[in-house]
Amino acid sequence: MSFPVRTEAQLRQKQERGVLSVRSAAEFRKLVAQHGMAPAYAATDVVVAADACFTDQASLHLGLGASEPPIRFRQALVGGVSAATGHGSSELVLAIGGGLGEPKRLGGAQVLGALIGGQQVSIDASGEATALHPRRELHSQIQLEQLATGRLLLHRAIAENGVVAVSSAEGLTASPYGPLLGPFANALYSCAGAGSIGLTMPGLALLGPGSPVLVGGAIGWVVGSGSGHQPKPKRQASGHALSPGCSAAVAVDLHPLRSPWVRACFFEGHGSALLIATAVPVPLINRKVAEQAAADNASLQAPVLDLALPRRLKPNLGLASYDQLLGGQLELNGQRLSCAPAHSPRLAEAHGEELARQLRDGRFPLRLPPIPLGQRPSLLALDD
Repeated sequence: MSFPVRTEAQLRQKQERGVLSVRSAAEFRKLVAQHGMAPAYAATDVVVAADACFTDQASLHLGLGASEPPIRFRQALVGGVSAATGHGSSELVLAIGGGLGEPKRLGGAQVLGALIGGQQVSIDASGEATALHPRRELHSQIQLEQLATGRLLLHRAIAENGVVAVSSAEGLTASPYGPLLGPFANALYSCAGAGSIGLTMPGLALLGPGSPVLVGGAIGWVVGSGSGHQPKPKRQASGHALSPGCSAAVAVDLHPLRSPWVRACFFEGHGSALLIATAVPVPLINRKVAEQAAADNASLQAPVLDLALPRRLKPNLGLASYDQLLGGQLELNGQRLSCAPAHSPRLAEAHGEELARQLRDGRFPLRLPPIPLGQRPSLLALDD
């Protein structure tokens, strides 16, 4: 049976007619197992892949509009969190992370959570008086609908693969994935394996600047390569990365974000972060894309890294299959470790289902990227 190549125009025509066949990655794998690759390919136009991961690699951009009289911000607190100024008279930027040394443990994540949850947040700012901006202070309260503009920039929204975090140190090691117990008492894995975006779409090959992404329940857009982008990692014969590999940065407007899929959190010893859901369509444009999307957890692997050492390059202790990780047990050097996800499978599944609905009824644009992600790596050393 043949695997006819599909074009963007053909897929969009099917979407417009309401006959686009959309399946989750799990449904597609099941169909392949039951009937074979060729029938599954013929019966499926688009596979949906989804993640719900923790991140503090993000920034919150707020445009407050003009006060009366106008003010040009030079120092500002938003919801008690320090904001960067100087990007315009009333533009503010907050880091999503932080708050580790603050008594209230607040970062930009908590400000975002309050805003999209419908709460008011305080604005306390001082200005630099000029002829056109004479105001020196501003103390107010603001809700999301009162913001002139708001945007969340996820500097590393999507990565090809994750890591398995362990610790060789005695006691508790704080990490961006959660608490690690050592020596080698537990393992936390940051990627869901089969069905995740990067392991359904190796190389993030169908994403590029301008590609639409469902993020936090809203349509966002890939802006380019993300933090830690490594386009040439070690790969399996199938093309799947054996490390985090490629990454993509995504921007999304705040106003349509939905709080069930964007949650502020705080990691002891590390700081504020977001748990945020993302989902993308993977158009099955040819046989290779379909075969990569059908990979199962037994054939996919992630690197096991020792996070106990505060070094740029963490000791790599080998590879673990996602079958092992999802089974809750990992054997490392003859020792059994309990495994737990440092992500939310339930949230990812629900978000993927939402994207599938939007694709079927035409609310989500189906686009192939005009250009791919860049080939220049952004995982570079910074030495003294």
